[in-house]
Amino acid sequence: MNASCPPGLSLPPRSLSAEMLAQLQARFGAQLSTAAAVRQQHGRDESPFDVPPPDAVLFCQSTEDVADAVRLAAQHRVPVIPYGAGSSLEGHLLAVQGGLSLDLSRMSQVLALQPEDLTVTVQAGVLRSQLNQAVRHAGLFFPIDPGADASIGGMTATRASGTNAVRYGTMRENVLGLTVVTAQGEVIRTGTRARKSSAGYDLTRLLVGSEGTLGVITDITLRLHPLPEHVAAAICSFPDVASAVQTTIALIQMGVPIARCELMDAHAVRAVNARDHLGLKECPLLLMEFHGSPAGVAEQTAVVQELAREHGGEDFQWATTPEERTRLWAARHHAFFSTLQMRPGSRAITTDACVPISCLAENVVQALDEAAATGLPHAAVGHVGDGNFHMIYLIDPARPEEREVVEQLNERLVRRAIASGGTCTGEHGIGLHKQGFLREEAGEGGVAMMRALKAALDPHQILNPGKIFQA
Repeated sequence: MNASCPPGLSLPPRSLSAEMLAQLQARFGAQLSTAAAVRQQHGRDESPFDVPPPDAVLFCQSTEDVADAVRLAAQHRVPVIPYGAGSSLEGHLLAVQGGLSLDLSRMSQVLALQPEDLTVTVQAGVLRSQLNQAVRHAGLFFPIDPGADASIGGMTATRASGTNAVRYGTMRENVLGLTVVTAQGEVIRTGTRARKSSAGYDLTRLLVGSEGTLGVITDITLRLHPLPEHVAAAICSFPDVASAVQTTIALIQMGVPIARCELMDAHAVRAVNARDHLGLKECPLLLMEFHGSPAGVAEQTAVVQELAREHGGEDFQWATTPEERTRLWAARHHAFFSTLQMRPGSRAITTDACVPISCLAENVVQALDEAAATGLPHAAVGHVGDGNFHMIYLIDPARPEEREVVEQLNERLVRRAIASGGTCTGEHGIGLHKQGFLREEAGEGGVAMMRALKAALDPHQILNPGKIFQA
């Protein structure tokens, strides 16, 4: 069961000792901060949990910095929590036992670009937008785009996804290799720049999505993709959410190679209109993008328009210039914060689930109907091309009864997804918030195997403790 107070929040504190603090100061000098404002910044993400901040923050500048810090933490049995851009939604970066926050944002170099191989190696602190700016001159791009301008290290640790996943996959498909610092402070390399390998256990895939609990990722080798020859984006409005989702199901089942297919319900459209002054018709819509040759894009768009009309789609609006497309996708990426502004002073609780495409319509509609029945402000958005949808609920933080209602909504939504053959999270990760659901999805045997891996690789439980499951 999902609880508003996850078990990870009840772990006993393991704070930095004066001895360890002195050793850190001697090794790192001004890179280490114990200032209250810095600690508070690194003790807060976009989750609904309030947790005391870490005892100190270390601004790492190299893999060697990370390794030295982790070796000290292992010696003193003190937790270390990797920190990227601070945009996680499920409490991943919260210092539930105190300890040391490892800020990797200064590790922001693009280390090697191999355009002939369509690969690039970057440090963990490189931001998604920074990476695409760095490789654009070579006619390449990196397609994974979670709503926030997240760091590549954080995206790797949470197995991030985004609007392009329906065509280009997630971080799982686009990470080729890693440099990782283990719980003992050893630096290892997983994977290669080759497109495939059968050499032993797939340690790269084990670490992608491990949420900082098995190692601290410092460098990442990524698969890049050629910039498409032609791009077109379109908005299509629908009479209801079910019609929009049924259109998506039809185009996926027909094999239309759409690059992006995003759902926004009427509440989300109203929110982005208010924030970004778009003037969109305030009803459910699909925001779609097509990549390929001019002829290929024309063929795709003709098929999609026909399918949309069959399901009541109307008011197609096209954006063919980069500026128009950027404006539309920026509004979609801002949907979380746009929705938050619809209830000043509120706090957002978000959830995501991913289901087989055939079950998508009923899952989304039931989630919206249940939310509407409570009277609480809410919105739905989703990467519906791959069966992934998100609910955003707004609560008054001074009214715990609203939080309880939303947790019940979340519980029903996720359990329906699991019963449909889906997953409790398509891209947010488990963190603190969805640990009970992981047991329901993977079973006690599956979680026991995960615990065994954690115990073998991190016997002293210093790497981001309390996350995914209670060890």
